[in-house]
Amino acid sequence: MLDKKVSGKHLEGFFAKLDKSEHYQKFKAYAKKVLALGNDSLEKTIAIAVSLCLVCAVLVSFAAVALKPLQVNNKEEDMKKNILDVAGLLEEGADINAAFAEKIEPKIVDLATGDYVENIDVNEYDQRKAAKDPAQSVAIPKEKDIAHIRVKAKYAKVFLVKEGGAIKSIILPMHGYGLWSTLYGFLSLDPDGQTVQSINFYDQAETPGLGGEVVNPNWRALWKGKKVYAETDQPSAEKGLITEADIGEPALSLIKGAVDNTKPGSQYQVDGLAGATLTSTGVSNLVRYWMSNEGFAPYLKKVRTVKGVKS
Repeated sequence: MLDKKVSGKHLEGFFAKLDKSEHYQKFKAYAKKVLALGNDSLEKTIAIAVSLCLVCAVLVSFAAVALKPLQVNNKEEDMKKNILDVAGLLEEGADINAAFAEKIEPKIVDLATGDYVENIDVNEYDQRKAAKDPAQSVAIPKEKDIAHIRVKAKYAKVFLVKEGGAIKSIILPMHGYGLWSTLYGFLSLDPDGQTVQSINFYDQAETPGLGGEVVNPNWRALWKGKKVYAETDQPSAEKGLITEADIGEPALSLIKGAVDNTKPGSQYQVDGLAGATLTSTGVSNLVRYWMSNEGFAPYLKKVRTVKGVKS
């Protein structure tokens, strides 16, 4: 009740000052003059049109400012939802924020060293914004930029699913250019840093029904159990879209057509997107880039284990 009285007094004071303003008085006088003109007056038509534009602009600006906190909150909640989804922890009807806080541990990683960064607030860090800041990013040499992103943030935010203090899932952010857009997504790995659990693209603008099938649950399910790094020297995949991979290098790739699981090397292959060769190539390239030494390979070498990692 007191707050309402205070607000009322502030408004009264504001209008009292406004009424004393010389410019406001001139505006009122002009408004009376315009309103007194005939409806067929050009001056009146223009003045009313301009006034309506100004009022609409003020209302739109006010709405944008007033709704920004809600938009930010919705964006954060959607991101948490996608992380829970790729971790296989998304439950229908569950409280997204509560589930994320209980099951997911975010960390910031120095991509150059693979070490955790402790002096940055993990809840405030935005990797996409950091990539646009010259002080927080680095240019990628053209010969290494297979994902076509040109620059990358020095640090990345990763997400860990733990059980009893042991890592059960490692969730890594990835992005790279497809046919029409930059695809942003997450790759979830087993604690061995080698075996894929799931993949999820939460932001993309590829052709619906073609490259846009990167969000199709049936296609995403094909990634489960696939291997990231070559365990033997891998020649160019038959009907493939990638070059050969040496032992320890990223070998996971989309191929043209369907994978023949009876053939050697099929553990590194995923069915390509029908009619979307360039998007398929983009997905292969962004996965291989972020799994390389340019991306998360230094980090995965430090956390990789087949039994889980205590921390």
